[in-house]
Amino acid sequence: MILIVDDDIAVRTSLSLLMRKEKFDVATAETPEEALTHLTENVIELVLLDMNFSNDTSGNDGLNLLAQIRQQDAHVPVILITGWATIDLAVKGMKIGAADFISKPWQNAHLMQSVRTALALREANEQTPKEVNPAQRSAPSSVSRRQLDRQYDFGQIIGQSESMLQILGTIGRIAATDASVLIMGESGTGKELIAEAIHQNSQRAKRPFVKVNLGGISTSLFESEMFGHIRGAFTDARYDRTGRFELANRGTIFLDEIGELDLSSQVKLLRVLQDRTFEILGSSKTKTLDVRVVCATNRNLEEMVAKGTFREDLLYRINLITIQLPSLRQRPDDISLLVDFFVNNLRSIYGRPHLEVSRDALKWLKQLNLPGNIRQLKNLVERTILVSNNDILEVADFEQNYQPQSRPSDFISTKSPLPDVGSMTLEEMEIQMIRRAMEFHRGKVARVAKALGLTRSALYRRLEKYSIPFDEE
Repeated sequence: MILIVDDDIAVRTSLSLLMRKEKFDVATAETPEEALTHLTENVIELVLLDMNFSNDTSGNDGLNLLAQIRQQDAHVPVILITGWATIDLAVKGMKIGAADFISKPWQNAHLMQSVRTALALREANEQTPKEVNPAQRSAPSSVSRRQLDRQYDFGQIIGQSESMLQILGTIGRIAATDASVLIMGESGTGKELIAEAIHQNSQRAKRPFVKVNLGGISTSLFESEMFGHIRGAFTDARYDRTGRFELANRGTIFLDEIGELDLSSQVKLLRVLQDRTFEILGSSKTKTLDVRVVCATNRNLEEMVAKGTFREDLLYRINLITIQLPSLRQRPDDISLLVDFFVNNLRSIYGRPHLEVSRDALKWLKQLNLPGNIRQLKNLVERTILVSNNDILEVADFEQNYQPQSRPSDFISTKSPLPDVGSMTLEEMEIQMIRRAMEFHRGKVARVAKALGLTRSALYRRLEKYSIPFDEE
């Protein structure tokens, strides 16, 4: 049963008709007291809660009722509905535990998608915490990799360590829902593979899976890339262009490196995620969107929110479920499996059917410092196979091809001293660091990106933003 709480009889009637049309049982409440009584006397699966009662336009009545509902039933999903939509109100509600936030006037399709997602997520994952961080769990998984593979399609994801089994189990439970997912982890931990697995195990699997590297899109091209443009919308717009969101319609869009977006682009992204509508650049026609959103980042978005470089309301829009991927050093038992997988693939690619990695070499690989994680391990294995003529790869073969990644401290000592950092803003410090890294590495963008721990696209974005000259490679 769905409980509708609103002091406006027209809204209650409209929502009741919509829910009944979708075959849901409905109960209604005009006051907070009635709502709490229904929760006590009936089995309520979901609450649609208006934020404003009587003459209160602050939303405090709604927030207070939300807090009481969470105390009375911690598992029932609550979707907030308000005609007084403010960023602070949305964030406060999500912090208290709301499942979603819908503004009046709502779109029926968007509202129903939110309702179905909240119900499906509760059913599939009722006992799983919102943030899935294997490093913080001690209880072992009761499901083996073989059992998971029988039930789900995990494709190229290699691993059977406890942390990976927990993550794969979570993917299986949430994939069938439309819940937004935020994948966090260091560079090279396989965030894109996780996003693909979520899509492949969802009801959208036969629909498009569109990957977007936000770190590689400049601010000036963001709207055109994401929403498309019509011919003549701006200089050099000679043809109509379909945006990434429209390409992903009815499927899944994967927004990689979301932490690299500047604030102005974050606002534009928030609008489409919140309303599921957009306009093509140069057109006044509004289009509706049905898309699942999966995001990824190697940055700490909560720290960015505290610093004012990432919008808090956007963070709450994208992380209904957060998956924290472990680094390779946190799952050393999977290194042998990964190496075997890489070698098996490369045997046929390079026509060397007898390739093997010795036991000593595997032990040596397990103790390496690999800040680039799986990507760095794969590159090391492939580079060693290319260079070595041996069929049995030994420690010496890998040693001559192992290149430890540079740390920022490797280029700190340059000719000019750093200014007093106490008088600098974070942006000024970033500019200084990039300029000094460019000087130290003589403008080699690939080396600078590696030293700073950035992707090349993310570094190019900063060079453009700060007007730092560079040579194309």
